[in-house]
Amino acid sequence: MISIITGDIINSRHAENPETWLSVLKQALDTIGPSPRCWELYRGDSFQLELEKPEDTLYTLLRLKSAIKSLKGLDVRMAAGIGDKSYTAARVSESNGTAFVYSGELLEQLKKEKVSLSLRSDWPEFDAEMNLYLRFALIAIDNWTTATAELVYLQLSRPGLAQQETGQLLGISQSSVSERQSRSNITDLLALDEHFRARILKFINAPS
Repeated sequence: MISIITGDIINSRHAENPETWLSVLKQALDTIGPSPRCWELYRGDSFQLELEKPEDTLYTLLRLKSAIKSLKGLDVRMAAGIGDKSYTAARVSESNGTAFVYSGELLEQLKKEKVSLSLRSDWPEFDAEMNLYLRFALIAIDNWTTATAELVYLQLSRPGLAQQETGQLLGISQSSVSERQSRSNITDLLALDEHFRARILKFINAPS
């Protein structure tokens, strides 16, 4: 059981310098695993990523979302497919299995529905519950400013970072860090991530 995240950058053609978001995206993906075995960029503004632990899916979606939304005018659409891998290739784009099919088909559906985050798995009950939560989460995420997204990305990339250290790294006061945290709803999003992990592990470990 793996998770495949397929995504594309929203408004990439309007970016003044594509190298800016490419650099941010590559840096975020590099911390997850090596390219091209774990992730690849394709068609200029799209990417595919494999996670060996499906329970890391939501955290990774939030981290990548905050990385791209920290750049003015940009966003990212992502579809996560949770399932099996029937064929392993040297490049993630050449591997295959239900996780890949779910992710690829779902991304095309999201483009039509103008939704930027969703997932699909072998378990319809799990999908219905989590996609409902994601729709509510997007109410907060879609309202992130670049400054708020920057804070979220830093804190998701360095869990346990104190407010004082966060402020020093961002060049803002501790009170400003607290205000941005409140606006970002990061506490609620992390609680959702904990719930996601517990629920998916329950489904994965359920007797067949």
